[in-house]
Amino acid sequence: MTSLPDSRLNAYRPDLAETALKGVVAAERYTDGRTASIALPVVDLRPRPDATVGIDTQLLLGEPVTVLDRAGGWAWVKSGLDAYVGYLPETAIDADVPSPTHIVTAPRSFVYSGADLRFPMRRALSMGARLVVTGEAETRGTRYLLLAGGEAVIANHCALLDTAFDGDYVAIAARFLETPYLWGGRSGFGIDCSGLVQLAMMMAGRPAPRDSDMQAKGLGTPIDRSDLARGDLVFWKGHVAIVEDPDTILHANGHTMSVAREGLTAAIERIRWLYAEPTGYRRP
Repeated sequence: MTSLPDSRLNAYRPDLAETALKGVVAAERYTDGRTASIALPVVDLRPRPDATVGIDTQLLLGEPVTVLDRAGGWAWVKSGLDAYVGYLPETAIDADVPSPTHIVTAPRSFVYSGADLRFPMRRALSMGARLVVTGEAETRGTRYLLLAGGEAVIANHCALLDTAFDGDYVAIAARFLETPYLWGGRSGFGIDCSGLVQLAMMMAGRPAPRDSDMQAKGLGTPIDRSDLARGDLVFWKGHVAIVEDPDTILHANGHTMSVAREGLTAAIERIRWLYAEPTGYRRP
């Protein structure tokens, strides 16, 4: 079995991705076709079944995947949200989890051992993590959502899955200011430029491709710089920024190694020596 030579180029178009996958996979079976859910808070998706190679993207707790194959402790999967394809450890997925009921809406939150913020913290979750809630509880005026085994999360850090996706995606992106930059990152613990665009749009109910080249080719319509308004996107080779207002951008970037707010003109001047002028502007 071999991985896609460039899964990033085909991932957002399931129809194209299926054709590409069938053309490059040498295996006795093409897919086992089983649906599973991500079982850990954040899971790295890699281009090869090798923990020493860099990551392409990340998947979050409760997100659906289709299992394409399994071998040597690795699962080859396709994301159910954006059709991104890659490898993750088999231990990171679970086929027996009920459908999620809620989603984390805070940039970061904690799972406690019970419904009390003084109890031990079991793990941390990112915005976008999907949860199966089994009940509710209140302790000293703070409301909690209960998970399997009695674990609990802060209720106002979550929303019902079928009502959560609304709002201004630029304002959602701004909640990640000072989040560390991470190549391939897609969570509140570390995020890259296109991951910020995708996650913020997803939380506003607007699907987006994962990578900046996909976003530059297929997200929205081209516009001129003179027409820029809040919510538009600025693209460079290998980079994307969100327009907060015609003079200001938000972006996860390797210069500050964080999600930062920057003047658009200053950013263009700073980036020019390495990546030239912006390659385009789009209105998603």
